[in-house]
Amino acid sequence: MTAETPDPALPAHHARTLSVLARARPGPLKALAETLLDDLDGVEVLTNRTGLVMLPMTDPVQGTDFHLGEVLVAEAHIRTGAAEGYGMVTGRDLEQALAMAVVDAALMQGLRAGVIATFVESEAAEQAEQDRRSLCDIAATRVDMETF
Repeated sequence: MTAETPDPALPAHHARTLSVLARARPGPLKALAETLLDDLDGVEVLTNRTGLVMLPMTDPVQGTDFHLGEVLVAEAHIRTGAAEGYGMVTGRDLEQALAMAVVDAALMQGLRAGVIATFVESEAAEQAEQDRRSLCDIAATRVDMETF
């Protein structure tokens, strides 16, 4: 699933939360997960692996979907009590994927929702600023072919 086409089974806020957590800075995400572990009722790791996923794109002219290539990801799926948590991040950091899964499982159980929401909003703001800086850097390299 991409951020543009979230899983229809997920509420919109959960899909947004997972999108933000997937891009969260590893250090703060892992620190948050550490604080949540004591509140969880045992953690069973179902999946913890790296792999490749296809990167979907849409042709902006014809609107057709295609796969640009493969991306290396770390994936984790855990169960704690009656809840499950899932995490997938780009790269090979299995601890980061597990941390995301722990935060997701805690959220599914309603544990420390305020702390998690504050973290997610803080990371979303940081990501928006990073995106803004990237777009400014890209805009500086544009060439106007009519004046060239």
